[in-house]
Amino acid sequence: MALSIMHLFTKVKSGSTMVELKTLNLKVGHGIEGDINADAISPRQILIVRNEDILDLSIQPGDLRENIVVTGIEFDNFIPGSLLTFESGAAIRLTFHCEPCKRIAHLVKSLKTIQYKRGILGVVIKSGKIQVGSNFQLKTNEFTALSENPYQRFLNFIIKIPSGKVVTYKQIIKGMGVDNSYLRAIPTYLKKASDTDYPVHRILDSQGYLITYVNQQKNKLEAEEIKVLSDTDVLGNLNKNFVHIKDYLWEDYTLYLE
Repeated sequence: MALSIMHLFTKVKSGSTMVELKTLNLKVGHGIEGDINADAISPRQILIVRNEDILDLSIQPGDLRENIVVTGIEFDNFIPGSLLTFESGAAIRLTFHCEPCKRIAHLVKSLKTIQYKRGILGVVIKSGKIQVGSNFQLKTNEFTALSENPYQRFLNFIIKIPSGKVVTYKQIIKGMGVDNSYLRAIPTYLKKASDTDYPVHRILDSQGYLITYVNQQKNKLEAEEIKVLSDTDVLGNLNKNFVHIKDYLWEDYTLYLE
């Protein structure tokens, strides 16, 4: 059976409904042109769902907030780490399963019934247009699958931060491929990893301030020739240490391209 595209959807702004289209323009280092989830460092630029799973769940195309509905892929072959190559030359790397969440809980009796049927997230690795009705090819195990565990993706992201560079909470959220609600989890992750060899000292809050419970953060940053400045209160007392983010920010748009 040929592998083909049955439906295409995009979401143009936060909170809006999915818009069904006949074509989508995929851009490497970006995602879907015009889509709210397009982001160069995110491993969840696109959500792909099997039509067979939609039928099994008795829901409508688009209800899972997916971008691409495909048919013809066997369940056991639809796995993270696979490569989808389309007739136009566009290509998508599948990264990890999309987790069932409260946003789609009303569609099923139990979120357990939708486990591994919510679809798989992906990253555009080659640009091109895709259209409804066109065929594509699938190669399994072309890439390393990303962990289904957010904390492991957190660790895998921060070990890539080079010496002399920093990242912010918001970048980590994007690089992990999680919802903004996970901002609350980052302090817990930091505390958990702070006693390890992971470079947690290269992580700053979203305004560039150092994290109080990260051991020796100021000394470690300065040892990497990062200039740490001091903020003062209205009385001139030392208040907080910070870094000018723009001078040392690490941005790598090729993280998930190979």
